[in-house]
Amino acid sequence: MKKISISLILIAIITLTVIACDMPNSNSVNYLRIHIRANSNSEEDQSVKYAVKQSVVEYLIPLVSEVTDYNSAITMLEKQKGEIEKVCNGVLKSNGFNYGCKVAVREELFPTRVYGDFTLNEGFYDALIVELGKAKGDNWWCVVYPPLCFTGSNQIKYKSKIYEIINNFKKGEL
Repeated sequence: MKKISISLILIAIITLTVIACDMPNSNSVNYLRIHIRANSNSEEDQSVKYAVKQSVVEYLIPLVSEVTDYNSAITMLEKQKGEIEKVCNGVLKSNGFNYGCKVAVREELFPTRVYGDFTLNEGFYDALIVELGKAKGDNWWCVVYPPLCFTGSNQIKYKSKIYEIINNFKKGEL
């Protein structure tokens, strides 16, 4: 009986270790962020920031849907910087603003951010940076890869077959 108990404990430890290693967290995945900075905190500048955000997201949705990994996401954004700038400047101009924007892909420090049940820890992340005018106002940001901002939901779900089996076992479904 003692051997069976020890065997079960070892199996449980091994299973939990595999689950812990298999479940992604903010430290095991490369994230590519998007950061749009408003010219100022005036109501007009904040309003146009959201119009720019909407147009940039709409522009990126078909491009992001074809991205298969972090490196291809970076490459895609680098190639699209000029077009993204045109999209932003078009929105600014059509809304009567005489300032333009700057678009870059670079590393920046981001604070901790919670997306539903998922937490993205504070740290340095590569990001698509869109600076409107003087870029001195409040900003909007999210994640381009994996596409948290581009799925219609700000939640990310990871799947693990072992995790599903254990949860089903706990629920008595096995």
